[in-house]
Amino acid sequence: MTDTATLGTAEDEAPGDGAFVEPAAMEDDLGELFPGDRGVLDPAVRRVLVHLLQRRFVLADRNREEWTALLDNQQLVESRLNDLFVRLVIDHERGVAYKQQVRSDELDVPILLRDAAYTRSETLVLVHLRTVYQRESAAGEPAARVDIEDVEQTVMSYFADADGDTAKRQRLIRKAMDRLARDGIVDEETTGRFRISPLVEIVLSAEKLRELRDWLRDRSESNGAGEAAADEADEQDEDEEGDDEPQEEEL
Repeated sequence: MTDTATLGTAEDEAPGDGAFVEPAAMEDDLGELFPGDRGVLDPAVRRVLVHLLQRRFVLADRNREEWTALLDNQQLVESRLNDLFVRLVIDHERGVAYKQQVRSDELDVPILLRDAAYTRSETLVLVHLRTVYQRESAAGEPAARVDIEDVEQTVMSYFADADGDTAKRQRLIRKAMDRLARDGIVDEETTGRFRISPLVEIVLSAEKLRELRDWLRDRSESNGAGEAAADEADEQDEDEEGDDEPQEEEL
């Protein structure tokens, strides 16, 4: 017969003997970052995840803390993005990470990211920036730089007469440079002088460049505009191989 006196109860245990632990109140949980927090990621990982969702790119040289946290927790971040039908792409050579919307013919995928394609003016500026970047890289320069006057002089030749006078074209080009600066494709080091990021080769891949060249050719045949840009795209396309590129999408 079992001696029930040896079984004991919670009340029988001496305080502090480790047999039973008083549950901590939820509001006293040190892992809770804010009231009602049910997240399980460390703050640094949460920040890089938000950074990826908010912005187009994470750059190794400009977002060093986020870049380190991303590489240290890549599988975890990928898992969270995949839960949203979003893919993570990391280009270690160029030091850039970005997201892509997953699309599938076999699976009903809800679309989280909306299209945010570059405008025509921004794309024409990108053609010139990519030309300068490749030329400087081929010459062995550690960084490619360009002056706003050079950008204006070259890109204005891509426009048609219907695009307005010189002042309007300059405004369009400067607005395009502002957008590209926000995306990290150029960085204004001093007033009017920009450093071109390797991102320009990702945003304007060889495949996209060929599509753009064909579009510019068609346009130049119809209204006489864009022939100079098409020639520049042709020069870049001669020795190119296709690269992966991020879809121009944002939340």
